[in-house]
Amino acid sequence: MNARSRTNQLLYQAELLVTLPAGSDEHASARQMALEESALALFELALESLLREVTEHARLSEHRWTVLLAQDGPALAELQRLRDLKAQPESWLSWLEGQLERLHSDEGAARRETHNPAMIAVGNQAGLRQQLLDNLQAAKREIGALRETSLEW
Repeated sequence: MNARSRTNQLLYQAELLVTLPAGSDEHASARQMALEESALALFELALESLLREVTEHARLSEHRWTVLLAQDGPALAELQRLRDLKAQPESWLSWLEGQLERLHSDEGAARRETHNPAMIAVGNQAGLRQQLLDNLQAAKREIGALRETSLEW
């Protein structure tokens, strides 16, 4: 399998996981959290696979996204494009970076739903599941454009 196929496979698997039903038994909340965090982990693997894919012409020895997308990372056009994207707070990559920081922390990224009638609901606050789906779709659109740029090299 080449890097492009692996990237596609990981994105597909992440999307598949996040769309699986959690069920309605006493384990549904824990199952939903597991599905969300698993999908995030796959999204991280897909990001690293993408970086390997679009930088293969540079023959880099390091492919961790935290290294390649750091401000002092390698000076490649594809990486700079992703760094610029990551700097935009509303971008999928900025969102993913924040979620991955949470995922790797002691608290994790997934949250149990609170059913406290005394709490005030906040409008337009999408759950992690929907955020994952939205950002996976945005990533897939961006990846298509990035691949075209990479192929030109």
